[in-house]
Amino acid sequence: MEDLAKKITDRLEELRVHLQADGGDLEIVSIEGKLVKLRLRGACGGCPHATMTIKGGLERILRDEIDPEITIERVI
Repeated sequence: MEDLAKKITDRLEELRVHLQADGGDLEIVSIEGKLVKLRLRGACGGCPHATMTIKGGLERILRDEIDPEITIERVI
């Protein structure tokens, strides 16, 4: 499972630049198996599209590229 966590972390680090370009960022709170807990920061933290960013963007990418059972949960 450590290999899975590393793959998830590495890919999220690559994706951070897109959030940072819009004045936001993400923080990985924890990775528990295939459950990833994220906190959105900056402009992304209060954005009305935050759920779409997580589910339609980040989670979809991780599922497509790493494992189809990965779930991202937003931590506020």
